[in-house]
Amino acid sequence: MATLTWEQVTVATGHAEGAEEAVRQAYREAGLAEPERVLVLPSPLAGAVVAAWLTGGETVRAGLERAGLLRDGLGRGLGGLLTDGLGFDGLLTDGRRLGSLDPGRSVRDAVRTGPWERARAAAYARLGHAGWAQLWAETGGRLWPQAERLVSDLRRAIADRGAALDTALGTDTDLAAERFGESLRNVTLDAVLGQHDAPWLSAFDGLGGVDGLGGLKRVAERAGWWWPYERLAIITGRPIELHLDDLGRPHRADGPALSYADGFALHAWHGMPVPPEFGATMTVLTPERIRSEANTELRRAMLEHFGLDRYLAESGAQPVHSDETGVLWRIELPDDEPLAMVEVVNSTPEPDGTSRTYFLRVPPWVRRAREGVAWTFGLTEDDYRPQRET
Repeated sequence: MATLTWEQVTVATGHAEGAEEAVRQAYREAGLAEPERVLVLPSPLAGAVVAAWLTGGETVRAGLERAGLLRDGLGRGLGGLLTDGLGFDGLLTDGRRLGSLDPGRSVRDAVRTGPWERARAAAYARLGHAGWAQLWAETGGRLWPQAERLVSDLRRAIADRGAALDTALGTDTDLAAERFGESLRNVTLDAVLGQHDAPWLSAFDGLGGVDGLGGLKRVAERAGWWWPYERLAIITGRPIELHLDDLGRPHRADGPALSYADGFALHAWHGMPVPPEFGATMTVLTPERIRSEANTELRRAMLEHFGLDRYLAESGAQPVHSDETGVLWRIELPDDEPLAMVEVVNSTPEPDGTSRTYFLRVPPWVRRAREGVAWTFGLTEDDYRPQRET
C-alpha cells in the first residue's frame, strides 16, 4: 500500500488490505497469544453492537435481540440501525453463530495502554521534559484536535443509537432498567482507535529506542476502531467517505459528512452535528424557517449561512437607534439572545466611487450605535474618539 502521512491516516477512507495480520502483530508485540478468531465489521457502530452483545449480560442481549439488532445471533441490517441487508452474514470465517463465541477478557491495556506508556517513558528519558514537549507539539498535539473531534462525534452517535433503543423499549418492563445508550458508549471505551490513534503514534514514528509499536502503527494505517479480547478481535473498517471544511471539521450540505459501508453515517455542518435533513433545509431557508427552529445551535448555523444582514433585511427588523456612526438594529429570537447589529458605511469610497455598507454584530446589551461600534474596537463609548473612520 502507498505510504500515508499521519495527517492522511487520521482522515483516510476506503478499504485497505492487511488489517488482520497487523492486529495479530500487535498481540505478539504485547506478549499475547494471537486471537483465535478475528471478526471484520464495516463500522464502529457495528463493532460496538457486537462487542456489547459478546461482553454484556443477558439483559443487554435480550434488548439487542428484541430490537432486531442481532436477530438469531447474526441478524441482518441491525434492525434499522444499519442499512437493511448489510448485516453480519458471512463475516465469521468459520460460519459459527455469534452467540457461541467467547471473546474472553479485554486485553486493551496490554495491547494499547502498556505500549503507549513504555514508549512515552522511553522518549521522555531520552529527550527530557522540554524535548518531549516540543516533540508532542510538533506531532500528536498538532493532530489530536481533529482526531478528538471525530472520536467524540462517533461516540456520541453510537450512544444516540443506543438511546433510541432505550426509548423504543421503554415500555418493556423486563428491559426498562437497562440503559442501552450507556452500554454502547461504555463499550466504545474498550476500543483501540485504529486510524484515530494516529496523533500519539506519530510522536514515536522514526524515534530511535522506542519499540513495540509496529503492529499498532500498521493497524492505524489500515483500519478503524478495533476491540482486542483474549480469544477474539473485532476490527472495523475505515469510512467510505469523509467530507471536511477548510478548517478540517466534518461538513457537508448535500449528504452525510462521514459514512461507512453499512450505512452508519454522521451529518455535520462545519463540525456541528446536525439532523440528516439539515443540509437540504439550508438550501431553502427563509426568515420564518429560521425563527421556527427550536434548536438554538441549529438556528445560529442557519443565520450564519443565510447571512445576518440579509436576515435583518427580510425579517422586518426595525432600527432602534442611529447617530453619526451608524444604525443599530435589533430583532428578537425565540429562546435565544436577541440579534443586534450596527449598520455602518465605509467612509473610504470604493474604486468605483460607491461607499460600502457593513453590518457589525454586537452584544444584545448594546443600546446605541456608537456604543456598538466602540465595542468592536474593544473600547467604551466614552473612549471611542476616532480621528478618521475607515
